[in-house]
Amino acid sequence: MNVLGLGTDIVETARLAASIERHGAAFLDRVFLESERAYCDRGATPERCYAARFAAKEAVAKALGTGIGAQLAWRDIEIVRQPSGQPGVVLHGTGVATAAALGIRAWLLSLSHSDHYATATALALGGE
Repeated sequence: MNVLGLGTDIVETARLAASIERHGAAFLDRVFLESERAYCDRGATPERCYAARFAAKEAVAKALGTGIGAQLAWRDIEIVRQPSGQPGVVLHGTGVATAAALGIRAWLLSLSHSDHYATATALALGGE
C-alpha cells in the first residue's frame, strides 16, 4: 500500500478540559461518539483521553485533506482501541465516501499524551 495522506495534531489538555467544563455534554456529544465517551470516562484522567482522541480526529481530517466541515464531521471519525491495544480509525457517514473517493483503504494511527499535551499522527493508506 502507498501513503495517500498524513496528518498530525497536538492539543493542550487543559484547553480541552476547559471546553468540557464550560460546555459539558453539549461539547462531548458534538465531537465524540458514545463508544469514545464510554472509553474515556472510565479512566482516571478522562481529559487526557479526550485530548488524544480530539487530536486524532484532527489528524485524520488533515490526512483526508478536508479538515472538519462540510465533507467531514467530528462524529464521522471514531477512534477505537483495537484488540491488540493499538488505536484505530473507523469512519462513518461522509467520512466513508470521502476516504473511498481518495482510494484510502486502511489507517495507521499513533496517539501519545502527557499531563499537558496530547498528540496524534494519522497515515492514510491505499493503492497497491
